[in-house]
Amino acid sequence: MRKFAGFFGIMMALLVLAPAAFAAQAPGAAGGASTATWVVITSGFAMAIASGLCGIGQGIASAGASQGFARNPAASTVIQNMLILALVLIESLALYTFVIIFVKVK
Repeated sequence: MRKFAGFFGIMMALLVLAPAAFAAQAPGAAGGASTATWVVITSGFAMAIASGLCGIGQGIASAGASQGFARNPAASTVIQNMLILALVLIESLALYTFVIIFVKVK
């Protein structure tokens, strides 16, 4: 039953979104926003989402490291090194998003 519900949900989403895709105006047509405008708007949303998720991820990693320090102070150097590595990898998400936006938006 869950497979059918998932398939039905996907099909309904496709049926709802298909008319909008086929009814889109050509770029530069009168009355429609240019593609460049939408690229700028969506890139702003992408950077906001990436930054928000990075903040959440860094908060969770810091909380886990703090709990690890409290439970086992003898392993503080290992926990600190793993925390720094995790924070670098988490921050790379925002940096990659920023680079993609910088390349795409002119």
